[in-house]
Amino acid sequence: MPKIVDAEARRQEVVQAVFRIIASDGLERASLREVADEAGLAVGSVRHYFASSDELLIFSFGTVIERIAGRLEAALALVEEEEPGSPGQHAAVLNLLGQFLPLDEELAVDACVWMAFRHAARIKPVLAPEAERSHRTVAAIVGRLILLLNPGQADDQQTLVTEAERLLATMDGLCMHALLQPEWMTAEVCSDVLTAHLRSLSEPAVP
Repeated sequence: MPKIVDAEARRQEVVQAVFRIIASDGLERASLREVADEAGLAVGSVRHYFASSDELLIFSFGTVIERIAGRLEAALALVEEEEPGSPGQHAAVLNLLGQFLPLDEELAVDACVWMAFRHAARIKPVLAPEAERSHRTVAAIVGRLILLLNPGQADDQQTLVTEAERLLATMDGLCMHALLQPEWMTAEVCSDVLTAHLRSLSEPAVP
């Protein structure tokens, strides 16, 4: 009898091959042929699931967005369970923000892939819609986090947007530094930076 292949499982195998290539050699190497070789498949088998390199890259970008967003949503739920201002809430917030950072192998691969796709979208229009979705999805979660930490900002949309973008910029910078300088940007250093930033969220703005 012919072997029955789970189409979704095979797509995910191919996507994992894309992730490994990007993490080790960069997005430029993620052609259908290179991905097929990495996945141990024939090019024709990869084309059965993805008609073109663009289709494969779009699907892979969407996959990493969903993975990161899923972890952030789960971590946000833990923040919501904690008493406002408590040590438990602070730990839960650090856990949430840690989902952005390359603090273990899985997070490092996802962070590297996510950054690579976002940068590539600047010159690859085909990736632009997913890059926009990525930013909106993550910004919405960060905005909800800021409201949990400072509910008074619910009536000041401009300040809320500013603080969300400030935190996102901090996370992007930490993520990039931790990817490029892992020996320096340890989990402890990242935690110290985040703690200082979180403290600033509750401080009154300087006129």
